[in-house]
Amino acid sequence: MSIRPRIVLTGANGQVGWELQRTLSCLGEVIALDSKAMDLADAAAVRQKLRETAPVIIVNPAAYTAVDKAEREPERAHAVNAVAPGVLAEEAVKLDALLVHYSTDYVFNGSGTTPWREDDACDPINVYGTTKLEGERAIQAKGCSHLIFRTSWVYGMRGSNFLPTMRRLMRERPELKIVADQIGAPTWCRDLAEATALVLSQLGSPLSQSGAGEPWGVYNMTNSGETSWHGFAEAIQALDVPSETQAARLLPIPGSDYPTPARRPHNSRLDNDKLEHTFGIRLQDWRVALAQCMDVG
Repeated sequence: MSIRPRIVLTGANGQVGWELQRTLSCLGEVIALDSKAMDLADAAAVRQKLRETAPVIIVNPAAYTAVDKAEREPERAHAVNAVAPGVLAEEAVKLDALLVHYSTDYVFNGSGTTPWREDDACDPINVYGTTKLEGERAIQAKGCSHLIFRTSWVYGMRGSNFLPTMRRLMRERPELKIVADQIGAPTWCRDLAEATALVLSQLGSPLSQSGAGEPWGVYNMTNSGETSWHGFAEAIQALDVPSETQAARLLPIPGSDYPTPARRPHNSRLDNDKLEHTFGIRLQDWRVALAQCMDVG
């Protein structure tokens, strides 16, 4: 009987981590760790846990994602988003393990209207984006086998994100002002998790592989299509408000009318061609994904 490969998963209670527990289970023995089981801000604890568990794959969706709070807590954001990925990568080298890590469109400055490609110049405009870029570079510098998936506007039915927040506010308020000049692709956390599992299933036993032909590197991974936050809210409302309920008015506003501690990019579009060309995977349209998400609950 063959031994199932051991997979360490961080951020097990987060949106993506929760879904990854299910999708990765068909690939191996998943050791799902939340922040209490392994605090990414504690480098020594991270090293100890990985040496105890000796995984062949490390999957890291955990991050400091409070974008505005990061402006006030840059040290904590740096520890989790920048330092910890480097520690994971160092241990991956020692274990001859593959590291799968998630990053963000916020590594770009959001200028223009063209979808960002993986090799475009990075220029983050806030602490969150800066620390996530530092994390990417730390992984690349260590030389481990790695896949970095950049995504955007992640949502799901669990936790704190745009979807449940909008559903609640649409019931509580007669009118909502929503930013309409920031454009991106809402991405369902379940689609991210399932696409990740598909990629890993194609690699077979990634740790036995070596050489210049391997597909390691950075890939964009978002649902297809694009919209604004206002358009996202309209789509949620169309699927969610009962016919007998008076729908809240959704007023489009520029981002300048909704100032936040952290600047947001106007253009969060990501080009997913590399993912499709390498692995034959393209995530479904964001509207289809949203309908499925709200249907399954």
